[in-house]
Amino acid sequence: MTQRHRVSRAALGLDTYAPTPPHSGRSSPYPGYHHPSSSDGTPFGGTRFADDLEGQNDEAIEGLGAKVKLLKEITIGIGNEVRESTVQLSQMNNAFAETSGILAGTFRRMNNMADRQGCRWLWYITFLISVFCFFIIVWWFRR
Repeated sequence: MTQRHRVSRAALGLDTYAPTPPHSGRSSPYPGYHHPSSSDGTPFGGTRFADDLEGQNDEAIEGLGAKVKLLKEITIGIGNEVRESTVQLSQMNNAFAETSGILAGTFRRMNNMADRQGCRWLWYITFLISVFCFFIIVWWFRR
């Protein structure tokens, strides 16, 4: 028959406890908690902890309220800018439509004039280009 060897839990390290970490300075969320370092054994007040949390929540609410107010101002500014830009684009569209009408009329009159005069305008342009070239050549040699 085989013998059984019994090993204690302490030998395996199962019954050892780690030391308690030092106190962090914060109060416990549990109302009846007694801090081991308190000399008189009085519990930390759960009301003090609740008041601290409520104060932190109030500060967070104020901060969020300020951010919401800032975002509201930014969105109102964006809306105003969009409205102003829409008005300006509409005015530019009207101005471009008017300008295109004026240019279309001008090109139409130029084409009518060119049709009436025939080829004479081509001779005028050729004459002006040749005179311009003559002056450029003279100027070049006088330098």
